[in-house]
Amino acid sequence: MITVYGIKNCDTCRKALKWMTDEGLEHQFHDFRDDGLDAETTTGFIAALGMDAVINRRSTSWRGLDDTVRAVFDGADTSAAVDVLVANPTLIKRPVFARASGMINGFGAAQKTSLLDE
Repeated sequence: MITVYGIKNCDTCRKALKWMTDEGLEHQFHDFRDDGLDAETTTGFIAALGMDAVINRRSTSWRGLDDTVRAVFDGADTSAAVDVLVANPTLIKRPVFARASGMINGFGAAQKTSLLDE
């Protein structure tokens, strides 16, 4: 079973969920807003994917942050970054796929291939 993390009104998440259903991939959806996001899960995202892969620096949420908060993501203190992400889950690049062989995020050709190989 693959857990798909994202936001239900995200176009990319909706496309990914439809594609997974069409491909017959067993999955469940975890909405950051409806189901919540905790520090443990967020820390797992960062550990598995790396800070740069987790942060969506093109998002409206990112552009709305002041420089002091943005600087948290460039430092070594991941706990401060986790706190910001838990409070602002739309900063996370979506969707995030948690599967037996590890995590991936985004939804392009490489991610599709990887999900089909699971």
